[in-house]
Amino acid sequence: MKKRKWTKFDIILTISMLFMIVITLYPFLNILAISLNNAVDTAKGGIHIWPRDFTFANYQEIFGSNDKLLQAFFMSILRTIVGTIAGIIASTMLAYVLSRRDFVFNGLVGLLLVLTMFISGGLIPEYMLIRQLGLINDFGVYIWPMLISAFNVIIIRSFMDNLPTALEESAKMDGANDFVIFTKIIIPLCLPVIATIALFLAVMQWNSWFDTYLYARGSEALTTLQFELMKILDNANISSGDITSQNAEVIAGQTNPQSIKMAITIIATVPILMVYPFLQKYFVTGLTLGAVKS
Repeated sequence: MKKRKWTKFDIILTISMLFMIVITLYPFLNILAISLNNAVDTAKGGIHIWPRDFTFANYQEIFGSNDKLLQAFFMSILRTIVGTIAGIIASTMLAYVLSRRDFVFNGLVGLLLVLTMFISGGLIPEYMLIRQLGLINDFGVYIWPMLISAFNVIIIRSFMDNLPTALEESAKMDGANDFVIFTKIIIPLCLPVIATIALFLAVMQWNSWFDTYLYARGSEALTTLQFELMKILDNANISSGDITSQNAEVIAGQTNPQSIKMAITIIATVPILMVYPFLQKYFVTGLTLGAVKS
């Protein structure tokens, strides 16, 4: 088989893609290198994509300075899994109802849903509502306030609107009810958009810490990884003359705040990055479906 000759366009395209790969991966590799480098040596600078003095001391300082991290890690995983599943179920069910042309209050509910994207009661009314619902220091505070997102519902509904109506009509002729149509026909066809929304929800749940600070700070069992890492990061930024907490004393005594920041970034990022490979095939499927002309 004759080999294809490289043209100028191929060379330019290859160089451009390699350049894009480098500028995309370099920040992450630099963060990883600093987190794995000796803290004292890091202060000298000059660390790029490979640690000059390799060590796990920065990670040992983080986990050694806070004995709640392991429990917080599992709590973050639990809220991410439960919150993502619950959000997907609620959003897809609401989107399916709004996509039905025979739903009488379609326009009204859709309008109210859109209004929530522009109008908010504010932080204080929200806190009062959460307290009246009895969700303070309760696991439900991680789930119920984030159960429905107008943005996610609109995306799923738009995807459902583009599905052929003939599928539902033929299913009804075969005796299928709305529940069967939703679970057996609509959900399988909507897997690409569901995977996308699931990723949005998972990242949001995983990165969230402010709700822990506001509503679950009084319960050690409900502390999350992001909240604990935030506290460690704040302590690491305190100057040695103003240190008052035990965590900050441990960190400031033996390590560099810059190294702690990079190690925290890796700890917070890597677990959620592991989700992407499992959803990649659905993204590809979504692109394929979007390219097919009816």
